[in-house]
Amino acid sequence: MTRKELVRIAVGAARMEGMLELLASPIGMVLFAHGSGSSRHSPRNGLVAARLSDAGVGTLLLDLLSAHEERSYENRFDIALLTDRLGQAASWLGTEPLTAPLSLGLFGASTGAAAALQLAARDGSGIAAVVSRGGRPDLAGPAALAAVVAPTLLIVGGDDGVVVDLNRQALSELRCDKRLLVIPGATHLFEEPGKLDEVAQAATDWFVRHLGPRL
Repeated sequence: MTRKELVRIAVGAARMEGMLELLASPIGMVLFAHGSGSSRHSPRNGLVAARLSDAGVGTLLLDLLSAHEERSYENRFDIALLTDRLGQAASWLGTEPLTAPLSLGLFGASTGAAAALQLAARDGSGIAAVVSRGGRPDLAGPAALAAVVAPTLLIVGGDDGVVVDLNRQALSELRCDKRLLVIPGATHLFEEPGKLDEVAQAATDWFVRHLGPRL
């Protein structure tokens, strides 16, 4: 049986809302950090989450900013703020009875990828794996990238212009188990036929490989 419910996580005066989906015996948990201008309702992240669910992985699609905060351009590109919110969501998952025993992966898109990597770089974060889709991992900064220990997969479209080069540079700064997957013929949003399916399958394979019960 699949459990799906709307969750609300208090963060000071604000509140993050997300959709939590869990199977009866999940093999792990993936927390999604969407990019600027997107939300937990993103059909692209939704497709990836559905593929993960089919593979037995729990998911939390989350809005890191409230609707009011999202109106501010500065907030949407405030990597420190997004990282802090992502960390609070990860802490919440670590205290909930159904999710606390599960290893945690992070899936970040656009600016959300930078927040995911900054969180994974923190001492004691416990992040088991990271996947970036069309992300800006460079925005995490060289120091954070060098400190990440979680296996990290960077996925970028071959036709995504300068973002391909930014991902290659970020890959060179990572010191963990890492891979860069460039999908030929795909642009930033992977809207071309079949390209998002390739993203979903690659992300699912990565998380299934690296997630497992916490010891």
